[in-house]
Amino acid sequence: MTDIPDESEPTLYLIPTPIGNLEDITLRAMRILQSVDALACEDTRHTRKIYERHALTSPPIIFPCHAHNEDRAVGRILSLLRDGKSVGLTSDAGAPGVSDPGQRAAAAAIEAGYQVVSLPGASAVITALTVSGLPIPAFTFLGFLPRRPGRQRKLFLAFAEAPSALVFFESPFRVGKILAIAHEVLGDRPAAVCIELTKKFENIHRGPLSDLSEQFSDQKIKGEVTIVIGPPIREDSTKGETS
Repeated sequence: MTDIPDESEPTLYLIPTPIGNLEDITLRAMRILQSVDALACEDTRHTRKIYERHALTSPPIIFPCHAHNEDRAVGRILSLLRDGKSVGLTSDAGAPGVSDPGQRAAAAAIEAGYQVVSLPGASAVITALTVSGLPIPAFTFLGFLPRRPGRQRKLFLAFAEAPSALVFFESPFRVGKILAIAHEVLGDRPAAVCIELTKKFENIHRGPLSDLSEQFSDQKIKGEVTIVIGPPIREDSTKGETS
């Protein structure tokens, strides 16, 4: 049994933010955003929109924590924790540390013996999986795929026999190419291309990889894209058996 976090102790809070619709934030996240002594943000401008949308009171200390300053930002977070302060950490959308900055800060705080609390919240991965309508006996999250086609093929090949769905983020400029490679390596599995999840122009395209790769071969896309590819199609092993 895990103890309830002691909010009087210096704590690093990993706070997920909405992936699009600013209403997709929990009451607890809004409370913590107002109660922390300091807040580290992947982009302070993005996080300030949440404070403005929900009329929240911002903490006295707000500073950036992104891929280009993470070492310095982690040092500052640890310094604040040593001073007995609570620190919140947000990325631009979804959970910190999941294809976004945050993992190094969490690992450093854990190693230093500080309390780390992760809040539940919006997730493009889970949203895409559920809206895909595909069977999800299990799933493998691949994050952002490598840029080079050869490495993409190797990655798909490594999971070709895994009995799980695949879910990953992709640039809107490479959707057609990555679907064609997936079709080549994985076969004609069912898939879903999820564009701008939870936003005004959310658009979900479902179908076999052959159709989707052709559809997006020359289609221009705007916005963020999450792709779900169904698990391998297995023939019924009992087919042809008699009772």
